[in-house]
Amino acid sequence: MKKIALTLMILLLAGASVFAQSDLQVLAVVKYNKNESITVKQLKNRCEVYRKQLNRALTLEEKKSTLDSLINEKLMLQAAQKEGITIPDSYVDQYFAQAMSQSVGRSITEKELSDYVKKTEGITLDELLLKQMGMNVADYKSFLKNQLMMQQYVVQKNSAELQKVSPSDDEIRMFYESNKSSFVWNDIVKVLMVVVEKGSNADQAKLKLGDLLNKYKDKKLTSQQIALQSESDGSGYQAGEILVPKNETSALGLGMPFENLLYLFTQEEGFVSDIQETDKDFRFISVLKKYNAKMLSLSDIVQPETTVTVYDYIRSNLAQQKQMAYVQTAAQEMSKTLNTSENVEMKKTGAALDKLLDWGE
Repeated sequence: MKKIALTLMILLLAGASVFAQSDLQVLAVVKYNKNESITVKQLKNRCEVYRKQLNRALTLEEKKSTLDSLINEKLMLQAAQKEGITIPDSYVDQYFAQAMSQSVGRSITEKELSDYVKKTEGITLDELLLKQMGMNVADYKSFLKNQLMMQQYVVQKNSAELQKVSPSDDEIRMFYESNKSSFVWNDIVKVLMVVVEKGSNADQAKLKLGDLLNKYKDKKLTSQQIALQSESDGSGYQAGEILVPKNETSALGLGMPFENLLYLFTQEEGFVSDIQETDKDFRFISVLKKYNAKMLSLSDIVQPETTVTVYDYIRSNLAQQKQMAYVQTAAQEMSKTLNTSENVEMKKTGAALDKLLDWGE
């Protein structure tokens, strides 16, 4: 019995070695600016990303198309590197945070997102991204960095043409008419929020907030002064004037129950709350101004206390869409120009390639 078990173990190990060798096989070598190999494993990883997004296995032709995309990406990245284009990691971190903020509907830092995911999903941010996208945070940021490098390269090479890409007046007005119902103000309240973290001395934090609250009520400090002084080193508190729409996302962003936010909307301008306590801080809120919900025309501003009109907003967004479409088309054309036998050496083709791509799911 022991001999049979040992034989099976050897066979299993041998099988694992075959799969490992298969994953390491090189499918293509990109050599426009330097030699870079694309292996079966790299292709599998990218296909896994698409599989999770599509929620189905990829066909053989889709795998081949993905391989072509990987080759074109490496060509464009090598071309960008040859031009000296670089993207700082700090910019990638900022771009990542902005992308995540859009997905949750409010501005959020990476740490806040990690804490939120842990609290609501019971898993780490890495685990969530792996589950949804097939990439952890580091892999996703690396992917974003490559995309940004290629985009910058294309923009740099087509800057004159891109400046000419803009929507017409008819396109702007047509977009507005087609989406008129979405151009509305919800009820909005402008508040001053002042927060003092408890830190290691909750009593001292409460006294600090109480002092700020008294000075504000006694008009010794205005809301603008409190907000400005909070930015000084060692101020010991955070403060800001915030425009808050009436929705649950806003309440979550302020760290309060939705019913508490609704209560603010019932108060008159000039209302100042008492000291409120959360698990981490003490705070008070003052209602500075209220804006009632309304439908917006093309000439209305898109948000209170700004100067951007609906017309300007639509023009800017349509211009971005048109420019992005132009960049994508230009990138495809540029990569095709680079994809020559001199720059790309295919190591596997025909039936041999098909066999390697038949890895199952």
